[in-house]
Amino acid sequence: MASIGTRLLTIEIDGLEYTSQVTNVRITSAESDSDTVTFADAASGGARDYKLAMTLLQDAATGSLWREVWDNAGDTVPFTIAPYGNAAPSAAEPHFQGSAVIKEPDGDLLGGEANASTSAKFSIEVEWDCTAKPVPVTA
Repeated sequence: MASIGTRLLTIEIDGLEYTSQVTNVRITSAESDSDTVTFADAASGGARDYKLAMTLLQDAATGSLWREVWDNAGDTVPFTIAPYGNAAPSAAEPHFQGSAVIKEPDGDLLGGEANASTSAKFSIEVEWDCTAKPVPVTA
């Protein structure tokens, strides 16, 4: 078995690859906020909420991921994360697929703090609500 490294991950959103525009990608899980818990929820350990959390570079050009956030908040889009960077999923190196609702970040959306570095870039952090738990794809 191969552990997941920190350099190979790729991400597609709505069929387009955005790997070069993203510096941090995570699927997060938290206990669901609900006033009603069914017996099925309780038996399975409780309902969960899943999010696609990313740090992405600010790029106002049409076709950038930042621009997708600016133009399409509220849209539901499919995503695929390939944590091993492999083109085709396998049992040993699966991809993870789901759908998430594009959401603008709370806080910074454009701009940031000055930096003397010639390679520094502005970025934003987003958390998009998944419509269900993402699923591993092995074939």
